[in-house]
Amino acid sequence: MDDISTSALFIFLLLLILLSAYFSGSETAMMTLNRYRLRHLASNGHKGAERAQQLLERPDRLIGLILIGNNLVNILASSIATVIGMRLFGDIGIAISTGVLTLVVLVFAEVTPKTLAALHPEPIAFPSSLLLKWLLTILLPLVKIMNWITSTMLRILGIKSVKSSDALSQEELRTVVHEAGALIPRRHQEMLLSILDLGNVAVEDIMVPRNELYAININDDFKSINKQIINSPYTRVLLYRDTVDDAVGFVHMRDALRLQSKEQFTKSSLLRAVKELYFIPEGTPLNVQLANFQKNKEHLGLVVDEYGDIQGLVTLEDILEEIVGDFTTTMIDAPSDDITPQTDGTLVIDATINIRDLNKEMGWDFPTDGPKTLNGLILEYLEDIPSANTCLRLAGYPIEIIEVSDNMVKNVRIMPEFYDASQS
Repeated sequence: MDDISTSALFIFLLLLILLSAYFSGSETAMMTLNRYRLRHLASNGHKGAERAQQLLERPDRLIGLILIGNNLVNILASSIATVIGMRLFGDIGIAISTGVLTLVVLVFAEVTPKTLAALHPEPIAFPSSLLLKWLLTILLPLVKIMNWITSTMLRILGIKSVKSSDALSQEELRTVVHEAGALIPRRHQEMLLSILDLGNVAVEDIMVPRNELYAININDDFKSINKQIINSPYTRVLLYRDTVDDAVGFVHMRDALRLQSKEQFTKSSLLRAVKELYFIPEGTPLNVQLANFQKNKEHLGLVVDEYGDIQGLVTLEDILEEIVGDFTTTMIDAPSDDITPQTDGTLVIDATINIRDLNKEMGWDFPTDGPKTLNGLILEYLEDIPSANTCLRLAGYPIEIIEVSDNMVKNVRIMPEFYDASQS
C-alpha cells in the first residue's frame, strides 16, 4: 500500500464501511421480513419477494454468506485504517485508528443500518436480495465449507440442528388476530377467535337441555297433538312415546301443515312424515360436530350420554351462533330475558341460564369446567339444595338465592358491585 496515496486509502476505507453497512442492514432486513407477507407478495409475482423467499429457504447459507462478506470487509477496513493511522501519526496511529474505526463501524456500519433495516425491512431486503443472490452463486463453495465446519462442531458438542417451522400454534394465531388492529374489523376478529375456540367447546355446552325440549308425546290425545303442532314456535319438533328417551323422530312443520291442508292428518300419517333421528355423542367438540353436520347433511341432532340417554338437542344454528353471535339479538346491546337489571344495580338472573352464555354476555368468569348452568354450579358448590334467601359468594360474586322449587334454584340476585377478585 506504499504506492497508494492516503486520499485514495480514505476513499477505499469509506467504500468498505459502506459495504459493511450494506451487509449489516441486509442481514437484519432479511431476518426481519414478515414470512407470511413475503409468501403473499411472492405468490403475486413480486420479483424481490421471490428472490428473498428463495434465499430464506436456506437461512444457514444466507447467514454464512453475509458473515463472510461482512468479516472480510471489516478486516480489510481495519488494515487500511491502520496504514492511514501510521502515515498520519506514526506508531501511535495504530491505537488512534483502532479507536476511531471501532466507533465509525459501530455507528455507521452496524447500529444505524440495522435500526433502519428493522424499521423498513422490505425496501432494503428486496433490492439487496439481487446482489446477495449473485454473491451466493460466486461464494457458494466457501459458504458450504464454512457451514459444514459449523455443523460438524455442533455435532461434536451434541447439538442437533432442527429445522424451524413457520407454522403458527393456536395461541400464536390468536395473538396475530388480536394485534391485527384496524387491519381486521373488530367484529371479524371476534368471529375468527370464536372459530379458534370451537375445539374447546363441546356440544353439551351449547345444547338445549332435555327438560327444555319442545317435544310432543305421540301417545297424547290427537287433539292435543294437533294443538301443539299449530302452536309450535319451531320448524322441527321431536316426537316421542311417553318418555323423551323413546324418541320417534323429528317432524317438519311444513310436512305437518301440508297433511292438515289435505285433511290427511292422523297419527299414522304424522309418523310416516317423521325424519330419522341423528344422534351426537356427549363430549363431541363443536369443530368436529360442525364437520359432521356438513358430512352427514344434517341440521340438528340429539345429544346422548354413554348410556344412550338423551341429554339435549344441538342444531347447526347453535354452532354458527358460537361463531357469529346470536341471530336473534337486536342491534342494541341489551341483556337477555334471563337477566333483569334492578334499580339498585343488582341483577336478577334465571338460574337455568347457561354459564358460558352468562359469562359471554356479562363479561364474567364463572367456572365452565363443571356444571353447565348457574343452578348446577350453585348446587355443586353448596353440595345441597338451598332454601330461599340463602347467600353465598361464588367466583367472587355475592349471590342471593331468591326462589327454589322442584329441587332447583330458579332465580338468584347477583351483586356485581361487590365483586371480590380474590375470591374467584
